Amino acid sequence: MYRERVSARPSTAQEFVRTNGTHEAATGSSRLVGVMHNRVSAEAQHVTRGTPAPTSMPSPNGRTFTHTSVVLQRLYDGAPIDHFTLGWVMASLRKRSFGMIMLLLALAAVVPGVSIVAGLLLMIPAFQMIAGRSAPLFPRRIANHQLPTRHLVALVRRAVPLLRYLEKMIHPRWHTPLETTKRLVGMVVIILDALIVLAPIPLINVVPALVIALISLAYLEEDGLLLVIALLAAITVLGVASVAVWETVRAVAIWAGAIL
Repeated sequence: MYRERVSARPSTAQEFVRTNGTHEAATGSSRLVGVMHNRVSAEAQHVTRGTPAPTSMPSPNGRTFTHTSVVLQRLYDGAPIDHFTLGWVMASLRKRSFGMIMLLLALAAVVPGVSIVAGLLLMIPAFQMIAGRSAPLFPRRIANHQLPTRHLVALVRRAVPLLRYLEKMIHPRWHTPLETTKRLVGMVVIILDALIVLAPIPLINVVPALVIALISLAYLEEDGLLLVIALLAAITVLGVASVAVWETVRAVAIWAGAIL
């Protein structure tokens, strides 16, 4: 009888251990599920807000470099609700205002109906880059002119996903002298910008505007290889445009000679 009681105790103890262990395992699983749920919820809120994870990397000159998509996203997150101005954009971008202003205006120049205005505004930072200014300076009336924030939001929403994709292949390399690069970029942008403003054929402004955007991106990302590719694309566009103008002038001269 005594042996039966003694032998029964271990089974009860074992059952208690099993039950307690199962309870602790279930509690641990519940805690793990709760932690994972909170983490997923936080990440979902992070994506919904549109704030990208910081993507900084060292540049060839040793300082920390931030990708253009991150700068644009910060500009979008801090944009005023109703209206913004070019002055606010330049104050927000500071040292990267030259490249970013040109990139935004070049993307705007792709849109029909806005291309001429954006092209004329592009002339201002391009000339100032040639002059060696540290930051663009617009006339006060233009800098303080209010623009609808929805236009900036639409532009950034389209540009940021594309920039994030391109930045997988773009990074600081082939470091070039800053002042020399700035003046070269300014000169090329002015020549391409003339095609945007003076082109008589509709939609012919799209190609030079995209090349200016590519040059601006290379300048912002400090990617010398991309800058070389963009400059070669600019030379190609200018060559094709020169041939087209020459053929047009020749055709007009032949037509005029036939009439006279």
